[in-house]
Amino acid sequence: MSWFESLILGLVQGLTEFLPISSSAHLRLTAAFAGWQDPGAAFTAITQIGTETAVLIYFRKDIVRIVSAWFRSLTDKAMRSDHDAQMGWLVIVGSIPIGVLGVTLKDQIEGPFRDLRLIATTLIVMGIVLGIADRLAARDEEGGKHRAVRHRKTLQELSVKDGLIFGICQAMALIPGVSRSGATISGGLLMGYTREAAARYSFLLAIPAVLASGAFELNDAFDGGHVSWGPTIFATIIAFGVGYAVIAWFMKFITTKSFMPFVIYRILLGILLFILVGTGSLAPDAGELAH
Repeated sequence: MSWFESLILGLVQGLTEFLPISSSAHLRLTAAFAGWQDPGAAFTAITQIGTETAVLIYFRKDIVRIVSAWFRSLTDKAMRSDHDAQMGWLVIVGSIPIGVLGVTLKDQIEGPFRDLRLIATTLIVMGIVLGIADRLAARDEEGGKHRAVRHRKTLQELSVKDGLIFGICQAMALIPGVSRSGATISGGLLMGYTREAAARYSFLLAIPAVLASGAFELNDAFDGGHVSWGPTIFATIIAFGVGYAVIAWFMKFITTKSFMPFVIYRILLGILLFILVGTGSLAPDAGELAH
């Protein structure tokens, strides 16, 4: 991998990680369109450490409060009813599905799941799901001539069952094209949560999953020696800086705006990808995994 490739891929990772359009798909497609080698799942997981560091800094006050309350609840029974302590447990519960499936499906994630036809399918299908979820949320928030505005849940109302459903939605993002934020936010909206609550829990839930995945791939990379360390670290730093700016923008965007621009983008990109593969302009396995 060249330094120029790492710059572009780092920018792509930072720009797309927190938007509901799938960063793993865009890294894969960027390489395929440019005629580069597929950077691979290891590169994706390691550069996600950069974007997840941006989450740690942006939500640092929330994270410190949750971690502190959670640890205190281990010895202080009175703290177990505290919302922040409960949130700590809910993040743990929500992380179970992706932890189990991530280990179980490791070979598929690094191989068949990166087929461009599958990515095109997930881009379109999850785009439609996000569109439906967004429309239902808008209907509840706006009401109508014969409909009253309906209450939507906040994180104060997050239950263990809902936390687990959020986690199952997050696990779907192991398939490139699904999008971690897209799947979890869609799940949250369909369960009746506000846009802000769904996005905030989505970002918090991603922390243990992404850091664990990155650490796993780092260990694997050290043993296998198949990662270009200089360019990969450079891309990770770029992803961190860009990712932080995107989080700040996105959290403001979702309070007043619809997700429909992302829905339209996903569907159009998926259709374009099917056309390119169908006409032979792009092979389903364009680019070989980098070693």
